[in-house]
Amino acid sequence: MTLASRRKEYETAGLDVADVVADPMVQWEQWFQQATDAGCVEPNAFALGTLDADGYPQSRFLLARGADERGFSFFTNYDSDKSRELAAHPKASMLFTWLQLHRQVRVVGTVERLPDDESDEYFASRPRASQIGAWSSPQSRPLADRGQLDERVADMERTFADVAEVPRPVFWGGWLLRPVAFEFWQGRPSRLHDRLRYRRVEGDDVTWLLERLGP
Repeated sequence: MTLASRRKEYETAGLDVADVVADPMVQWEQWFQQATDAGCVEPNAFALGTLDADGYPQSRFLLARGADERGFSFFTNYDSDKSRELAAHPKASMLFTWLQLHRQVRVVGTVERLPDDESDEYFASRPRASQIGAWSSPQSRPLADRGQLDERVADMERTFADVAEVPRPVFWGGWLLRPVAFEFWQGRPSRLHDRLRYRRVEGDDVTWLLERLGP
């Protein structure tokens, strides 16, 4: 079978304006819970889209670690390529995909660093090996080989051998994406998919404009 000839019909229930709630974050939480209940692998995984210094779009998968009225939070090395790109151009996209349910959610918004106390709290909740890993990895920087990384890990293990609680590195922490638009996508037969878009409308109170898009 060639790539061009691959076909799969999405025989799933439809999605209409009357099927969703007024708050897109609440709607996302409902879909996330349904994806979790359906056994979707890593339902909090998303593709983060950024823009690099040469104007090329870049994407990679991360794990969302928070979702509240502000938006979505995730954590990474502040010296990584993605963090440098977010700092230089503080707008980004997120794409959640739940293939088993033939669903995806696109989110775009502005980004900012999370407060240090929130980064501290999340870092303290991580397994110790992941904490050591955060100290050890020169994320996005060249390595001679895997052995060099293993040596850095061993050095950090010795450094913190007598430390009960590994502190958060100053170069590691959280980002918050504040959404300005969501798109909920539901696969349908014959590629006539359902797409509903929320767009943020600023005023005395934040409201969302909801509209259907062509597939």
